[in-house]
Amino acid sequence: MLRPLPLLLLTLLCTCVSAQLRAQQSPVGQKTLRDRTLESLEPYQEFLSIPNDARIKGQLEPNLVWLEKEFAKRGFVGRRLKNEGIDLLLFTYQAATPKAETVLFYGHVDGQSVDVSKWILSPPFKPVYGTMTAMADGTINYQKVATLPAKPETTDVRLFARASSDAKAPIMLFLVAWDQMIADGKRPNYTVKFIIDSMEEFSSPDLPGAVKTHRAALAADHLIILDGPVHITNQPTIVGGARGIASARLTVYGPKLPQHSGHYGNYAPNPALQLAQLLASMKNDAGRVTIPGYYDGIEIDAATRRILDGVPDDANSIHQKIGFSQPDGVGRNLQEALQYPSLNIKGMSSGWVGLSARTIIPNTAVVNMDLRLVKESDGDRLLGLVRNHIKAQGYYIIPEGREPTDEERANHARLASFGGKTSYAAFRTDLNGKTGSWLQNAIKHTFGKDPVLIRTMGGSVPIAPFVTELDVPAVVLPLVNPDNNQHSPNENILLKNYFKGAETLYGVLTEKL
Repeated sequence: MLRPLPLLLLTLLCTCVSAQLRAQQSPVGQKTLRDRTLESLEPYQEFLSIPNDARIKGQLEPNLVWLEKEFAKRGFVGRRLKNEGIDLLLFTYQAATPKAETVLFYGHVDGQSVDVSKWILSPPFKPVYGTMTAMADGTINYQKVATLPAKPETTDVRLFARASSDAKAPIMLFLVAWDQMIADGKRPNYTVKFIIDSMEEFSSPDLPGAVKTHRAALAADHLIILDGPVHITNQPTIVGGARGIASARLTVYGPKLPQHSGHYGNYAPNPALQLAQLLASMKNDAGRVTIPGYYDGIEIDAATRRILDGVPDDANSIHQKIGFSQPDGVGRNLQEALQYPSLNIKGMSSGWVGLSARTIIPNTAVVNMDLRLVKESDGDRLLGLVRNHIKAQGYYIIPEGREPTDEERANHARLASFGGKTSYAAFRTDLNGKTGSWLQNAIKHTFGKDPVLIRTMGGSVPIAPFVTELDVPAVVLPLVNPDNNQHSPNENILLKNYFKGAETLYGVLTEKL
């Protein structure tokens, strides 16, 4: 006599069966999503073969033409939105119901500039399959794969090419998922808009103006940003926001010309030492910014801490992989640290070093900094606080772009120039709001488990103009592997992520809103 299954076991079985059905969704004899994803690898390689550096005049145009053709084939109405530089592309698929909500997807088609000499397996715009293995001595071993395995989604094979992860992959996977949805006789119960940025890696210089100009065309109820890697554990991930960014340049002036360190050492002030002391005054030994007011407005309540603590970061693994023992003390853990604005030194220069070193007192010392912003922090305000701090340390600040005059040198013991600019602001959306909850449901129904929820990712995307100007909740839906070498030579996408990304987007497109 058969005994009834326990309720918990029955529920788990139903969830797994439901997830498997959603991953296939095709009647007997029709292509499955897996089949369609495998077939898409060839046209994806063609897409990746089109160079896409926005800094090179005319290089983006073939990409835009490719996109217009592919979206048009699927019934989208496309239009170019005028932008300072390269046009934005907007594709729209109207819902059958007139009063349906609108979901605006964001992606970018441009990629970082390339140094061909650093690409190991193949030039950046000649896609090739291969593997990437971390060796015991810390080096990376790259190997070509001559023949694609029968089930590449179960292996560690990658596709190497510029923009293979950042960020042509989400666009291609959206098209794959769309094709499967249509073949299955389904349609979204919402209007779909897809905006494609052509200058994201060029910091989208006039995106705020373009969004303001085309506000009506871009209007939406939800914004889904298809960019960035999933959590380091490579699990499905949803991100509620991204930090903004501001940059600054600080120069400390010494003698008019470099001076002999024997003749004037211990006498002529050394700007390199002064700069080091000035920078040290901005942070304490724990790495926290000591400039008054820098962290104003930031509070981590109990509900927020639960979200932050729920991210499965392995601190020891992170420290070992990057190569340090003690993190800065800005937050209790990595996720909490990302909730605060940063003040980072990204490069310094003074005199000469190495084999070119000279026994001199340098005439200048320069530092470039970036300030990662959170929703509570305003970039211009923080730059003002840094400027005021420099003045409080006794420096007379001259305008950028010129040397101190003889009169300024005679009247001020400490001379510096300082300038900065806010590129774009941070944004953050409640992950348990309508947009976040809908995406959580889609992923849970697709994979049978909850996604990793990240309140704010550490990187920056120039998407804040959409959020502020359109007044729309925005959530980041990353798809690609965290070890994809984005912005670097040998960029790649792990084929496991390629196949899983198609499943993710199929789940989103078919999840009722």
